[in-house]
Amino acid sequence: MPFSIQSWKGNLKKRFEGWSGRMKESGVKSIYAFVSASALLPVIQAVNGGDLAPIMELGKLVSGLGTSLLANRLQGWKDEADAAKKIESEIENNQDLRKELDELLQKLDAVTYAEKSLREDDRKWFEETLRKELDRMGNLQSFENVFIKADAVFIQPSDSLDPIALRNVYLNHLFQQCRQLSLAGVDPKAVIDEKEAQLKLDAVYTALITLTPEEHENLLKEKSPEREGRRQSVMEQLDLHNRLVILGDPGSGKSTFVNFAALCFSGEFLGDEKINLEMLRSPLPEEDEEKRKPQPWNHGALMPVRIILRDFAARGLPPVGEKATSDHIWQFVESELALKEYAAYLKKELIEKGGLVFFDGLDEVPEADKRRTQIRQSVEDFADTFHRCRIIVTSRTYAYQKQDWRLSEFSETVLAPFSRAQINNFIDHWYIHTANIRGTNRVDAQGKAEKLKRTISGNNRLYALAERPLLLTLMASLNAWRGGSLPEKREVLYADTVDLLLEWWVAPKTVRKSDGTIKVLQPSIAEFLKIDKDKVRNLLNELAFTVHKCQPEVMGTADISEKDLVSGLIDLSNNPEVKPARLIEFLVDRAGILLPRGIKVYTFPHRTFQEYLSACYLTDTDFPDQIAELVRKEPNRWREVALLACAKAARGTSSIIWTFVDAMCYCEPEDISKKTEDIWGAHIAAEALAESTNLTKLSEPNRKKLEKVRLYLREIISINAFPPGERTTAGVNLARIGDARKEVISLDEMPFCLVPKGDFQMGEKEGLHRNDTLSHDFWISQYPVTQSQFQKFIDDSGYKKEEYWKEAKDVKIWQDGKVKGRWDDTFREGPYQFSIPFSLPDHPVVGVTWYESLAFTRWLNEVWKNQGILPGDLIVKLPTEAEWEKAIRGGLEIPIKKFMKPVNDMNKIGVPTLEANTDPERIYPWGNEPDTNCANYSDTGIGSTSAAGCFSTGVTPYGCEEMSGNVWEWTRSIYKEYPYVPDDGRENLNESKDSYRVIRGGCFNNISGFVRCAYRGGDNPDDGDDVIGFRLVFSPF
Repeated sequence: MPFSIQSWKGNLKKRFEGWSGRMKESGVKSIYAFVSASALLPVIQAVNGGDLAPIMELGKLVSGLGTSLLANRLQGWKDEADAAKKIESEIENNQDLRKELDELLQKLDAVTYAEKSLREDDRKWFEETLRKELDRMGNLQSFENVFIKADAVFIQPSDSLDPIALRNVYLNHLFQQCRQLSLAGVDPKAVIDEKEAQLKLDAVYTALITLTPEEHENLLKEKSPEREGRRQSVMEQLDLHNRLVILGDPGSGKSTFVNFAALCFSGEFLGDEKINLEMLRSPLPEEDEEKRKPQPWNHGALMPVRIILRDFAARGLPPVGEKATSDHIWQFVESELALKEYAAYLKKELIEKGGLVFFDGLDEVPEADKRRTQIRQSVEDFADTFHRCRIIVTSRTYAYQKQDWRLSEFSETVLAPFSRAQINNFIDHWYIHTANIRGTNRVDAQGKAEKLKRTISGNNRLYALAERPLLLTLMASLNAWRGGSLPEKREVLYADTVDLLLEWWVAPKTVRKSDGTIKVLQPSIAEFLKIDKDKVRNLLNELAFTVHKCQPEVMGTADISEKDLVSGLIDLSNNPEVKPARLIEFLVDRAGILLPRGIKVYTFPHRTFQEYLSACYLTDTDFPDQIAELVRKEPNRWREVALLACAKAARGTSSIIWTFVDAMCYCEPEDISKKTEDIWGAHIAAEALAESTNLTKLSEPNRKKLEKVRLYLREIISINAFPPGERTTAGVNLARIGDARKEVISLDEMPFCLVPKGDFQMGEKEGLHRNDTLSHDFWISQYPVTQSQFQKFIDDSGYKKEEYWKEAKDVKIWQDGKVKGRWDDTFREGPYQFSIPFSLPDHPVVGVTWYESLAFTRWLNEVWKNQGILPGDLIVKLPTEAEWEKAIRGGLEIPIKKFMKPVNDMNKIGVPTLEANTDPERIYPWGNEPDTNCANYSDTGIGSTSAAGCFSTGVTPYGCEEMSGNVWEWTRSIYKEYPYVPDDGRENLNESKDSYRVIRGGCFNNISGFVRCAYRGGDNPDDGDDVIGFRLVFSPF
């Protein structure tokens, strides 16, 4: 049975039986150490048996695992007693280890299980002894709530009230609040009739996926052509972690999930037949219906509590400078209840049984007067005080990860962009629901839905917008309004959306009387002020720019003071009767492009609109010089504004984008590494070109400018001081504007690295052995085979030529020029198709089975032999496992200077001078510690493949790049035990498709342990995946 957190927790009670006796026998004195060892024993046993999967399961409980102290140590522990002794010897002086153990013990409730397993007269000894240990180590406070008796924490509720009736009032109120999905300001019909702006969340909600990789038996992923389908859902994350921060970009669905979860838990308690836990656990959208299964939830019905942190900051925090506690949160919750009499019952429920408490919008709390510090204090204290509750916090990703107010002992997960299946699911439900509430023809609605899905699917840029739930919502509404037509660029989408929101904000407020006539309750702003609506828009543009420029944090929406807004409108007004007090009264209930936030403060409903309006201001003010100056100096603040400004300006005339490029890139590329502003200038200019202009027909001057930007990007991706995520973005943009690097685009100039013959150290730990089987020199490609290079095989009818597919034909994987992999429903004529960036030409080819990789080598061998560029008796092939490991780690002797050549320049091959390898058992190509600057793996945070050349710091002793991370790589070899013996059948190409072939190197979503030089993976040869590619070897073998 595969190791899982559920099975781990489920066996805790049995495992702690008799633990005190085993502790005495071991000689261990510390209860803390022995309880920790007992809790970890299943992981220790599994790892000692060679199974690393439990380390990834452990990582779901203990934040930071994959490179943590605990993960590193437990691989050296033998059994329960040995682990306890080693923990006992170290915990007194190792605060970091204690912190990880504290988190583990609390999330597993291990202390509670240990205490409950004792006789009644031993429990006093247990509590007193453990308290003394914890107090001595300084971590008693972390466990204080374990010892708190429930009846001492809350005030007993009154017996005179019916608690069930009170509970139902509370739940029904929450149910109704969370069910409404307001689209005011989005749909043109909705802005006319507010009733139609209220959709039902349960009718259109689409389950969300996170970017945390799933665990699978034997460390293999569940296979599916749709890459996002293998991610964990947000419900899985919620099921695994009792303290969780859900991160996401604006519009990614964080608050929507909070509302939907609270809605379903409320419905479960209320006995709703449809909206309940079954709905919450509904399967993720899948294109393959057979793979749909309910999402996990193993904690039953929990009482939901929803707290909007921006409201709590405004109405519930103590005075500035005073420490905030859980008491302040509870007082706020109590004050917000529809019936205050329910407060005591709710508190009792949360303390005794637990609950599900949502803190929504951590990044929207203003930083002024250190209010975020108070929020952090109060949330952490609340989590400790109400320790039986599961706590969920939402925040914008950048805002949370870039600040020093990250929550202690909280796990984190990031919402993934919508997959194709999610997009289609949302569109189908959207059109059915809007047709129902508007009484329109359902057949017509379905036709529009299909047209929108086809439009999105056929356009990469549009698809990229649709991956964001907020923009997909706006897109669907606008598409319905326009009868199926749709703007393809986000700037146009934003422009239309801003127009709609502005219309809602300035429109007159009306009511329909009983006789059917319309009564104007309040005129439009333009009519009230007697000005043109465009002047109001220009004022908003300027206000957006001003607050965006002065905003202290590069996140969330800025505050617009009532004074600035009112004075600006008064200055525009041609109505002498308008006074500030009357205008304030007029504005206070307005919603749309501006919303009231707190006392005498307004804000935009989303940062997107603040950025877009700032861009509108800048296109009319010294464009492009002012925006270029701003974005070069503060790229994090002005990057999106600059891109939107360019797109807007380019709608007037496409040639203006080139003046922006000039303003951003006025130094020569060879000087780019000397100045940070120049790096960012070129980087963002390239992004603007990729998004805002057609590069197919260029004048000669503009062609030269484009080439200059390309040269910049080629430099940027190799600047190791530039963040790896930005280098990856540069690689994406280089592909989009035309990557001309022949070494990654062409075949004939593919660079290869010489690996001289000789022995090397293979494997690690018990499997470490000296390999003396490589008595020949061989060459291995510097990079994995790219999409562009593999496409040439497809274009040359490589899939149709039977001579390349012998093994595939024998196992019925290939027939009649097509391939059918393990997870294919039908035969196909190329690799699995994945969206950008996976499909970009300078990225590693993925979605290829072992058979397709093998066929490619045979085709290329024939091409190069016919061209006369393949040296001597060398043949192109997949590397053996031994060749691959020697190439990444180095032999006992390695060249003093790396020896690399393009394949078309092999005529003059010298003999390299060798020297002793000072680290022949290196863990990683660059050394013995993981480094996010050297490889694309999970800690790097990219979440997809990256362009070849973005991680040159991770170069191997022979000059190969990206052998660690980015993509797993197929080898010729069958997965067999060490020592490596080449003639024991492991290099047989004719084995069954059920025999695993070795894959090496790890990939972008693996923890650091999987990208080690010696780590071995395996997969069925008929499998294709977005994480597996291959590289080439040619040798006399």
